[in-house]
Amino acid sequence: MTLPPKPAPAPASPRPTYGLVAVAVPSGRVTRPVFGRHGFAEGALVTDWPAIVGAAIAHFTLPVRIRFPAKERNDGTLIVKVASGAFALEMQHLEPLILEKINGYFGWNAVARLKLIQGPLPETARRKPPPPEPPPLPADSSAAISLSQVEDPDLREALARLGRRLAKP
Repeated sequence: MTLPPKPAPAPASPRPTYGLVAVAVPSGRVTRPVFGRHGFAEGALVTDWPAIVGAAIAHFTLPVRIRFPAKERNDGTLIVKVASGAFALEMQHLEPLILEKINGYFGWNAVARLKLIQGPLPETARRKPPPPEPPPLPADSSAAISLSQVEDPDLREALARLGRRLAKP
């Protein structure tokens, strides 16, 4: 059995090619000093916060800084700004789960505890407008059902109330 011959290497281009570069590559050089002062290695904890803790928690919280013990990079304290005192209580109850998620993200025991501070969070991206209301169904549609066809009187009354409520502008 003989192997096919190897293809000839492509000739070197006389002109260097400048392909597109992902924004994350050069932005790391810019953000590293800023985030580094606050204990964030590359700022990924800040940018990936919703993916790490979930959108519901990230909506009411913001990581501020990580403080590590002297000359160490593990068992740190993550300082998190929380929008309200009520949610701070919820965060205290969720602390073991959140720490597990954060340390799973880093791949080592980077954070040992959370320190919560209450305060206003910066404005996030504008909320999306609510979706437009669907157009009303035509009367001759198979989806439009007559209440007289409903046998159960309690269900008939509940559907009638629902219809009246939905009909109000």
